[in-house]
This record gives sequence, structure tokens and C-alpha cells, in this order.
Amino acid sequence: MKHIGILHHPRLPAARLLAEEIAAWLAERGVTSRIDSALEEGEKLAHLNHQDMVITLGGDGTILRAARLSAMYNVPLLGINLGRVGFLTEFTPQDWQERLPAVLKGQYWVEERIMLRASASRQAQPLGTFDALNDVVVGRGELARVLHVEASVNDTPLTTYVADGVIVATPTGSTAYALSAGGPILSPDLEAMLIIPVAPHLAFNRALVLPAGSRLTFAVHTYHHAQLIVDGQGEARLVDGDVVQVTISPYRCRFVRTQPRNYFYQSLVEKLHWRT
Repeated sequence: MKHIGILHHPRLPAARLLAEEIAAWLAERGVTSRIDSALEEGEKLAHLNHQDMVITLGGDGTILRAARLSAMYNVPLLGINLGRVGFLTEFTPQDWQERLPAVLKGQYWVEERIMLRASASRQAQPLGTFDALNDVVVGRGELARVLHVEASVNDTPLTTYVADGVIVATPTGSTAYALSAGGPILSPDLEAMLIIPVAPHLAFNRALVLPAGSRLTFAVHTYHHAQLIVDGQGEARLVDGDVVQVTISPYRCRFVRTQPRNYFYQSLVEKLHWRT
């Protein structure tokens, strides 16, 4: 690897300092790097297309932001955890100097994770298209009132959720919001989509796992407004009659891994504080 992008969380002073330390360390080894805020988007980060790898400094939220761009450019990610849980990160601030040399020598494997694509429309006019590594949520707005979300799978009616919202998650996202809503944990190598309602009221309340080729359609019925939330970011304000369609994204997120290939299960034990 000769060119590496470094994305840091701008609200974590330690992240910027660590970014500069890593950049200097790389320069000593003949590797060029560029430091940017993980909150930048679009053209300001277009140079990532020419990088061999992107290092993120923050938590899983930083990786989620970086995932959209890196997946678009097919550039692998390596996360250094400065957050709390760090399900997606690979190194810590304490071990990166010990482990990064192996990556520079090509001693790593690449883990691919599927992503979602959400398209919102109003009266057949597009509101936007968004990609997500973790999840897409059709959720209520500021008012604490339930939504009626009419759900279909491959144009076949499924149910009408009466709930605070509906989550569609990837296997990656099954350990995030979907888990807190009572959903199952899916192995990250599965090609599947998870649907789970949030606080359903006298309605279908079970999680549903569907094959990755499924096309999900959600028609929103509300007297106020709702939100389309993509990887924790509010992307579109929804009103009565709006439609959100969710499919698998054409992009995949690629992670640089140095851990054993079955690392995920040990990670569950450590991150979720399970004990045998």
C-alpha cells in the first residue's frame, strides 16, 4: 500500500492527534496519506477513489459515514476504535503500531458486507436515493405518535405496522438499532435483510428475515410527518402517502481484517459482555 486516506471524527480531539501521528508514521515508511474530517462528503472526499485503503479514527458511526464513499470507490476500510463498542473497527489506539505493518505488507484479508439502498418518493416523484451499511428506518417525527406503515415484499402485501417505526437492517446492522429493538443477531456473511418494527402497538411484532434479493416497499400513512433515517442520519422528511423502497445496494463495504476469519463470534462475547 502506497496511498492511504485517513478520516477522523472532528469532535474527538484525540482522533485528530492520532491521525497526525499515523500520517507521520506512514511517511517514514514511504506511504503518502491525506487527513480529512469524516464529516466531509461528496467532492471534498473524491480523492478517496485514488487511495489503496482508508483508515477511520472514531467509533462505528465514523465507519458508517466512511462506508458510503469507500464502497462507491471500492476502497477497503480499516477502523481504529475511539468509540465505545467498535463492532466494525479492527485496531485500537494501543495496538495499531504493532499491527499496521502487517497490513502494509499485504498480510490481511478483505471482508465484504452487503449494504442497503433506500429510495423515497412522493406522488411518484423521487425524494432521494441513499445507501446504508447498517440500517434504514422509517420512523416517526418529533411528535410521539405512531405511524401506520403498509409493508409489501416483492409487491405482495405483508402487513401494516402500527408502530414508532420500522427498521430494515443488514446482517451488519443486526447488532445495532435492530438489536435494541429486540431483533436477532445475524452473522455478517449472510446475504439477508431483517425487518423489525419499533414499539409496535397491537400489530405484528415479530422480526422477519428475508433473502437479499427481496424488494421491500413501505407506504407511510400519518396525520403528521415521519422521517427516513439512514445509518442514524435523517435524510428525508416523509408525509402521508410517501413511499420508501428498500433493496440491496449495488455497492459492498470492504473491511481490512487481520483477525481470524471467525472473529465475529468472539467479538460478540467481548462487545456485548457475554460470559460462559
